[in-house]
Amino acid sequence: MSIQISHVQTPEGYLVKVSGEVDVSNAAQLRAQLDQALESDSQTVEVSLADVPYIDSTGIGVLVGTAHRAADKGAMLVVSNPQRNVERVLNLLGVGKELNVRVD
Repeated sequence: MSIQISHVQTPEGYLVKVSGEVDVSNAAQLRAQLDQALESDSQTVEVSLADVPYIDSTGIGVLVGTAHRAADKGAMLVVSNPQRNVERVLNLLGVGKELNVRVD
């Protein structure tokens, strides 16, 4: 499966928009984009999952790893607007708070 990833620098921080299924086949793409976001020195890196219907454990691991690296830099990762089933998985795994999940 392929994913589409776009990004934009905003006054609030760095926004990464992801669409498509995130799984082991494309998690490296997401990791690379999030690493770039952390290098921007933004205080907040927001990852919009509004257009992600599925994320596997590898994709979740990328998000958690990025959250840890962000915290080490004094920044914060925010996962915004996950679809209901993705949000449910994040909360079942107990990483919802760690990923600062926000639903607008």
